[in-house]
Amino acid sequence: MTALTLYLPGGKMTVHLNDSKTAQHILQGAPYQAQAQLWGKEIYFSIPLRLEPENPVTVVERGDVAYWPPGQAICIFFGPTPASQGDEIRAASPVNLIGKIEGDFSLLERVEAGDIITLTF
Repeated sequence: MTALTLYLPGGKMTVHLNDSKTAQHILQGAPYQAQAQLWGKEIYFSIPLRLEPENPVTVVERGDVAYWPPGQAICIFFGPTPASQGDEIRAASPVNLIGKIEGDFSLLERVEAGDIITLTF
């Protein structure tokens, strides 16, 4: 399984990519650096790739990493979002799952809008 490293203020986490076409395109385009945006317990950031939906899902799990086609963005889910119902974690609209994150989830809790984050080899 291929992995990328996510650098956040205060530390780093590993993103284990799945074998989807979307994940392969993300890998080929790396590295990425952008300003973090927040939507509930989701961090997302724009990347310069326009990819089509691939087995899109709306409800995800804690630690899922996805590509959001409408926003051309990487999304990192670590808890409920404004669209969540009950205990679920729900994306704003369907996303392509590209992998899972591993590491200290408290690093995600400390990210603020505008923080610079990097996703690289």
